[in-house]
Amino acid sequence: MRMMLRAVLDTEASNQAINNGSLQKLMGTMTEKLKPEAAYFGPSNGCRCCTFVFDMKDSSEMPAIAEPLFELLGAKFELHPVMNADDLQKGLAAAGVQTM
Repeated sequence: MRMMLRAVLDTEASNQAINNGSLQKLMGTMTEKLKPEAAYFGPSNGCRCCTFVFDMKDSSEMPAIAEPLFELLGAKFELHPVMNADDLQKGLAAAGVQTM
């Protein structure tokens, strides 16, 4: 299932992680592990934030994905199922909704 992971990083913890190189290493590891169709990095509410859109095969993957973000970066973590435009059209058609 296509999922969107959004993590807002603790500023102090992420400052330390940048300085010791662990943030760069963790983001590289996450990119290798998740193989995201999209990855974004930027500010959110005055904090550092990362967003990944990826395919999650099983909910048992959540701890392995989330724990490094919690432990190393003090992150606030969200994970949501999402659709792209093709998925939306397919879902609406299955629901019997007329689409354009």
